[in-house]
Amino acid sequence: MEQGIKTQDLPGIPKVGQGKVRELFEVDGHLLMVATDRISAFDVILPNAIPHKGKVLTQLSAFWFERLEGMVPHHLVSVR
Repeated sequence: MEQGIKTQDLPGIPKVGQGKVRELFEVDGHLLMVATDRISAFDVILPNAIPHKGKVLTQLSAFWFERLEGMVPHHLVSVR
């Protein structure tokens, strides 16, 4: 079975924060938010991960930010 990504390190890019599921990095004065495959329940990070969960979370966020464009200010610069 494929392993999920529980943590992300980007060489040369400083990590400035970590939440239950997402990690924050500073890149050229912007914050890069990376969704991992970690699972949390009731403010506890569970030991297993779900492969590709981070990718799905990012796609869901991108979908809604795109729909809200022009109606509500938000922090999204790009999704790559």
